[in-house]
Amino acid sequence: MSHDPLAASQANSDSSRSKDWGKWMALTAALLGWMFDGAEMGVFSMVGRRAVQDLLGIPLIATKEQEALIGPVFGMIIAVFLVGAATGGVLFGWLGDRVGRVRAMSLSVLTYAIFTGLCGFAQTPLQLGVLRFIAALGMGGEWSLGVALVMEVWPNRSRALMAGLIGAAANAGYFLVGIVGILLTQVIKSLESGLLWAGLPEATVQMLVAYDGWRIMMMLGTLPAVLTFFFRIFVPESERWLEEKAGGSTASMSSVDLWGVLIGTAGPALVIAMCVLPGIIMPLRLLGIVSGVVIAAGGFLFPAIRFVQRDRALGRVPPLQFPIQRMLLGAGLSGVALLGTWGSTQWAMAWAGQLTQGMDRTELGLLWQHPKEYTQLTTSTGAIVGTILAAYFGNLLGRRVSYFALCILSLLSVLGFYQLQNQYGPMFLFTSFILGVMTASFYGWLPLYLPELFSTRLRATGQGFAFNFGRVIAAIGALQIGSLLALLKDVQTLAGVQGGYAVACSVICLVYIAGAILIWFAPETNGKGLPE
Repeated sequence: MSHDPLAASQANSDSSRSKDWGKWMALTAALLGWMFDGAEMGVFSMVGRRAVQDLLGIPLIATKEQEALIGPVFGMIIAVFLVGAATGGVLFGWLGDRVGRVRAMSLSVLTYAIFTGLCGFAQTPLQLGVLRFIAALGMGGEWSLGVALVMEVWPNRSRALMAGLIGAAANAGYFLVGIVGILLTQVIKSLESGLLWAGLPEATVQMLVAYDGWRIMMMLGTLPAVLTFFFRIFVPESERWLEEKAGGSTASMSSVDLWGVLIGTAGPALVIAMCVLPGIIMPLRLLGIVSGVVIAAGGFLFPAIRFVQRDRALGRVPPLQFPIQRMLLGAGLSGVALLGTWGSTQWAMAWAGQLTQGMDRTELGLLWQHPKEYTQLTTSTGAIVGTILAAYFGNLLGRRVSYFALCILSLLSVLGFYQLQNQYGPMFLFTSFILGVMTASFYGWLPLYLPELFSTRLRATGQGFAFNFGRVIAAIGALQIGSLLALLKDVQTLAGVQGGYAVACSVICLVYIAGAILIWFAPETNGKGLPE
């Protein structure tokens, strides 16, 4: 039997080029997915207040009494979205470990694209909340699947760069929404004329362009659906996952276990009920919230617990001990970051709108005509910078020291933004930039750290739970905004703003203190390869 060294060399070269092509395709697909994830979240942060006003029949210029109605409904829809993302992270994470990263990513992107677009047709806050929940299922799944795929395809030395790009891509989506929002308001009259010229009924056109065209912004969310074809045609499956499948380890996953996820969703539903239903005494309310979190944790962990049990029954030695404990620890670290964002930073656009409410912007410069959009642009620009820096310093200083520093700096940036500002303007936008740098930096740190906590065959499930269960914690915080707005309405900030978003968000951001303590119970993984 002859051996042709030239042919062997050519085959190795072709294989190397194929792997390089696959790496770049996986990265491109994941970055696009995360960018649209960010856009999907950012669009509601910007237009959600207007959407709630429209669906409640409240005029564009709301009174203080009407504002008290808008805040709780807005917070409720955000909470429902976060619960959906938590559920989707577990559901699609499990699916990614069972049928492959790429196939599950295609389904997740298709889900959030279609149902985000359908939000533009909602007629009541309830309909909007249901559609946001379903859209969030796909959005939560895409994050965990994309992180697992990229971290498995790219070499260990590139992990910090990849983590920074992951966070930056999502915030680029936020930035894109701000640009689209400005352009939409500039062309809304022309768009209205064009839709009428196209033959749409006048009533339908008025519905679409009313309240700053929030429905059109939501309908644009269907664009990521084209990514599903890109995933299926060009993106290769993770070789690490294929090796695990060939070894039979994916057989330890059973679809019966998903009943646990279904039961787990009853937990957040109980939390929401305890937060919004009137007439419940405080001890019973607190008991219900704690019980809801426990039910959610048990249900969402059930597939992973069953997987570990089957794995051990088959005689497989787990590469890492205590995977369930690591999932809970990761959820705590993610929960701090997410609660800090959704309980404080995400309200910056609504606060900018509130500070400028009633102003006649037609005679003012572009900066004052679009306060929400420019606030979103500055926070998202800062967030892009922050996520890349966080991943870099996570490698330079170690995972624990860098997370501790992020908590302290985020706390200071939130308090500086809400406590020291009392009017919209250049200084407001500068501090919102710093706010974005600090509070979004965790989304460069988490993609670096969470994959290092789990082995390949449980990575998508593990980090899917860890990151997305943090959204359940964040949902509790978002639900408290309405209560805090009423409770602290007479409290003033250091800059003299009485009540409102500034005071409520200043209280929520104290969660960063808990994160600064929790990180010291986490393992240090700096300089180590991904567990097999």
